[in-house]
Amino acid sequence: MAGSDRRFRSLVAAHAVSTYGNYLNLIALSLFSYEVAGTAFGIGAFMALRLAAGVLAGLAAGVLVRPHNRRTFMICTDLAQAAAMTVLAARAETGVLLLSAVVVVLGSGNTLFNVALRSAVPDMVGQDNRVRANGLLVTARSLATVLGFASAAPVIAVGGYRAAFALNALSFLVSAAALLFLRLSTRDEATAEPSEAAAPSSTRIGTAVLAPPLLGMLLLRGADALGSSSHNVALPVVAELADPGSPAVFMTQFWAAWAVGSLLPHQLVKRWEPWRQALEDERAFAVGTCLMSVSFVLAFTGLPGPALVAVALAAGLADGFTDIAYTSRLQAEPDARRSRLFGLSAVAETSGFAVGTVVSAWALETAPPLHVVAAFHGIALCGALAFLVLAGRHRSGANAPVAESGEKDCI
Repeated sequence: MAGSDRRFRSLVAAHAVSTYGNYLNLIALSLFSYEVAGTAFGIGAFMALRLAAGVLAGLAAGVLVRPHNRRTFMICTDLAQAAAMTVLAARAETGVLLLSAVVVVLGSGNTLFNVALRSAVPDMVGQDNRVRANGLLVTARSLATVLGFASAAPVIAVGGYRAAFALNALSFLVSAAALLFLRLSTRDEATAEPSEAAAPSSTRIGTAVLAPPLLGMLLLRGADALGSSSHNVALPVVAELADPGSPAVFMTQFWAAWAVGSLLPHQLVKRWEPWRQALEDERAFAVGTCLMSVSFVLAFTGLPGPALVAVALAAGLADGFTDIAYTSRLQAEPDARRSRLFGLSAVAETSGFAVGTVVSAWALETAPPLHVVAAFHGIALCGALAFLVLAGRHRSGANAPVAESGEKDCI
C-alpha cells in the first residue's frame, strides 16, 4: 500500500502540473480568441464550442471509458491535447477553423480525462482510501488553479501567447508520462465484469434506473455549477466597481482566500476521522452546497476587506468539502457503473455552467451583481434543501420494517 500511495501522490503532482497548464491556458486562449475573432461575440462562440464539446464527451464517456482501458484512455487524451496545443504554439498564423478544432479537442479531452481519473481513483488507492485521495486531488487542483491564473499575465507578457500554449502542451506531456511510467491500476480485477454484455442490467445506467439519491446528486451538481457560473461572471464586474484602479488586486485577494479555504478539507480528513466518515454520506454534499451558496452570496454584499476574505475562505472550505463528498459518493458505486455516472456528472456540470454563464452575463446588463448571484445561488440552495428533505425520506423508507405478506394484502 505504501508504494501505491507514493505512486498516487506522484500522479497527483503530475496532474496538478497539467491543471496549472489548463488554467494558464484558460486566460491565454480567451485573449487569443479575441485576437483571432476580433469581437467579444467570437470569444463567447469559442467558449460555447468548448463547453458543447465537453457535454458531448460526457454523454459518450460511459461507452468510451471502460474499466480495462482507463489508464490508456487518459494517456491518449493527454497526448491529443498536447498535440493540439503544440500545433497552436508552432503556427505563425491561426485561423478560425484551426482554433475551433483545438477548442473541441481541449473541451472533449478534459472531460474524458476527468471521467476516467475520477472513476479510477478507488482502484488506484482502494475504496477505504478514496476520500483522502479525493482530498489530495482537490488540494492539488486548488493550488494549480491559483498559480495558473496568477502566472498567466507575466507568462504572456514575457513570451506571448505561444509561450503559454507551449507550457500547456508540456504540462499535458508531464501528466501522460506519469501515467505511463507509474503504472497504477485503474481497474478492480477482483470485481470487474468480463464484458459489458455479461454485466447485469442494473449496471446499464440511465436516468430512469438511477437510485433517487444518486439522481438527486447529479441534478444538484448541475444546479451547483449554474450558481458557480454567476459568481465567476459577476466577480470581474464587482472588482471594477470596488477598486477601479486595481481590480486585479481585488480578484487576487478573493481567489487566494478561496484557495486557502479549499485546502482545509483535505487536512481535516487526514487528521479527524469523523470528517472522513461524514463525507461518505450523500447528505454532506447537500449541506456543503448550502454553505457554499450562502458564502458566495455574502461575498457580493459589499463587505469590508477582512470580512470579504473570511467569506471567501468559507466559500473555498465549502467548495472543497462538496467536491470531496460528491466524488467519493459516486466512487462508492461498483466499478462498471462509475464511468457512466461520472459521464452523466460531466454533462450536468458542463451544461449547468454553460447555461449559467450565458444567462448571468445577460442578466448583469440590467441587474446588480448581488441580485444575479443571489438568484443563481438561490436555485442551488433551494435544490440542496429539497435534496436533504427527499434524502431523509428515502433513508427513512429504506430503514422501515418490511410488512408481512398477510399485512401487505390488507394495505
